Amino acid sequence: MGIDLSSLWAVIIFVGVFMYVVMDGFDLGIGMLYPFVPDRHERDVMMNTVAPVWDGNETWLVLGGAALFAAFPRAYAIVLSALYLPLIFMLLGLIFRGIAFEFRFKALDHERHIWDKAFIGGSLTAAFFQGVALGAYVDGIAIANTPAGPEFAGRALDWLRPFPVMCGLGVMVAYSLLGCTWLIFRTEGALQKRMLTTARPLALLLVCAIVAVSIWTPLADPAVAARWFSWPGMLWFAPVPVLVVVGVALLLRSLAGEAPHHGPFLASLGLIFLGYTGLAISIWPNIVPPTLSIWAAASAPASQGFALVGTLFILPFVLGYSCFSYYVFRGKVKLGEGYH
Repeated sequence: MGIDLSSLWAVIIFVGVFMYVVMDGFDLGIGMLYPFVPDRHERDVMMNTVAPVWDGNETWLVLGGAALFAAFPRAYAIVLSALYLPLIFMLLGLIFRGIAFEFRFKALDHERHIWDKAFIGGSLTAAFFQGVALGAYVDGIAIANTPAGPEFAGRALDWLRPFPVMCGLGVMVAYSLLGCTWLIFRTEGALQKRMLTTARPLALLLVCAIVAVSIWTPLADPAVAARWFSWPGMLWFAPVPVLVVVGVALLLRSLAGEAPHHGPFLASLGLIFLGYTGLAISIWPNIVPPTLSIWAAASAPASQGFALVGTLFILPFVLGYSCFSYYVFRGKVKLGEGYH
């Protein structure tokens, strides 16, 4: 019995995109938290917590996109055709944020506010349109079967629907919570206390977003409802909502502790992972919901195998330098310290 290369590639893409969501999510969240922290020196500290690692975090987004192109080229063509505009807006947001990282520390005092606004706007735009793209993807993409194979059959603005917009707002909340708990982990003093105060309402907003998506998705798609609420699927998937409740309780408990450190951040990561896993369960085994499966969209086995060798060679290096950079720049960041 041979290896199911399509399933293996689906797992690689799942892991790559999740790693991006985790590692780039909290620095996008920090950008969205900037308006609530007017003090320049505290803003310096916030940026310095991610300055050494932010650009390496985006490697995982490149990995996910390249893996989709290599293993599922038909899905790559359909998804990019359907989500061209939100993905372009997302990339523009990432560009503005990257420029702000590089120029803010070099700007004159009277010009720094320009780069602060670029950092905030870029973070908001990138996070919102990531969520819009995710929501439009999960909500389903119109596909037509042609003699050349499945092709995108929708319109350029099909993504502009209530569910994708709600997902965009939900991703903004999730990233803001990740950024907030990251700052609780990496800072101290007045800034950490401010983040503790901010994290509680963000946690409740994230719970509302998870509940809304969990209700909306099965109501909109009978296949998703059958997967979650029929036997024996209900038995296998019941731990997911139970673990979400446990994760929320752990997050609120860790925020209420006397000396919170990494606990809130880990609890937030757990909630993001459970929400992400729930969406993956809902669409499996489709690579383009609601009808195109991973096997129908797969490239030739020889192509998948060839690309897999290179990917498995590169992955340890990506993981290695990511772990090394986080290890080197561990610990609290204080006022007056920085990596710029």
